[in-house]
Amino acid sequence: MPTDLSDERVDHRFKGLPPDADGLTVGELAAQRRSLFTGGFTTPVLALSAESVEHNLRALEEYAERHGLAFAPHGKTSMAPVLFRRQIEHGAWGITAAVPHQVRVYRAHGVDRIFLANEVVDPVALRWLSAELDAHPEFRLVCYADSVRGVELMDEALRAAGARRPLDVVVELGAGDGARTGARTEAECVAVADAIAATTTLRLVGVAGYEAEVPGADGDSVRGWLRRLTGLAAAFDKNGRFAEAGEIVVSAGGSAWFDAVADVFAEIPALSLPVLKLLRSGAYVSHDDGQYREKTPFNRIPEEGALQPAFRLWSQVVSRPSAGQAFTNAGKRDAAYDLHLPEAQVVRDARTGEIRPADGVTVTALSDQHAWLRTEDGADVEVGDWVGMGLSHPCTSFDKWQLIPLVEADGTVVDYVRTFF
Repeated sequence: MPTDLSDERVDHRFKGLPPDADGLTVGELAAQRRSLFTGGFTTPVLALSAESVEHNLRALEEYAERHGLAFAPHGKTSMAPVLFRRQIEHGAWGITAAVPHQVRVYRAHGVDRIFLANEVVDPVALRWLSAELDAHPEFRLVCYADSVRGVELMDEALRAAGARRPLDVVVELGAGDGARTGARTEAECVAVADAIAATTTLRLVGVAGYEAEVPGADGDSVRGWLRRLTGLAAAFDKNGRFAEAGEIVVSAGGSAWFDAVADVFAEIPALSLPVLKLLRSGAYVSHDDGQYREKTPFNRIPEEGALQPAFRLWSQVVSRPSAGQAFTNAGKRDAAYDLHLPEAQVVRDARTGEIRPADGVTVTALSDQHAWLRTEDGADVEVGDWVGMGLSHPCTSFDKWQLIPLVEADGTVVDYVRTFF
């Protein structure tokens, strides 16, 4: 990556880090291999398990290889260049973005293949994308289109920018009425494809969508929508719509139904060009203790592997006002809470350093800077103890922390993950 994040200076911007590390570079602090518990870190502090991250990277790499899938994990989950690099080292085709700003971050850190899983109609963003494509022949970007009007706006902006390279576009098929973006019918997709063909600034290279948006999603309905998507690709190919594409991109895949994506993409017949079967699951790298723990396809097909939750948020008990209640110093500013509350998992004894299960301790609510704990009879927790919490939904965990310690099982911090939200 062209930007060496290890040279960045540690200071007050990065919560949880040791105050006596101010002025050190990230690389210098990592080289000290401090203990998360005794090395001067302050609570609350979010940690990523080094072993679990490595395990999860291997698990999806091997899964994609077994099923003949290319892989462009969604980078908006972490917005962490060090993880982008690790994902690419583990076989990723590229990285998926959701908005043009994320593309700018990826490009600043050397990502050359980006799948922008969204419509782009902002002329300023399109002007920048065009200039980046024209200046860097090695850079490839693919983005969505789902309306004739959107295609008209893209074409107008790119012509005004003097674009020399056409922008690669996939038609997005919506997952049904009430779903998110995407053309709702095949006829609407044909109209979008016709509009793309009428331009010189856009090149149709495939079809895509997001299966988790299928209303009332289950295995049958998701596979049914995926077969509509692959059928659309085959129909477009039969009609010669990909003549200039070089390869045909067919893309889907969040973190809940990638087994269905693998099944249906395996059914794609031989087309006139090679097919890039592009999976986009992103939450796997950290996994979680809530949203995806229950929904990962590996739960449905255990022989395919398993993912491990990698996050643990450590906060400190600051108040124990009654036998049934305690408060720690982590709240909404620190923990994902949009889907599930944190899960109290372990307690580190302030007197002995012993780590034990958080039996009888439950997080019941979050304030801005407090977690409300219900403590049952016999729950062994007192003021000063550290409580380690599992988090749900990695997409809203990474965005609260700009520099996250990567921690081995014994508490040794071996690196730091820089995020850019």
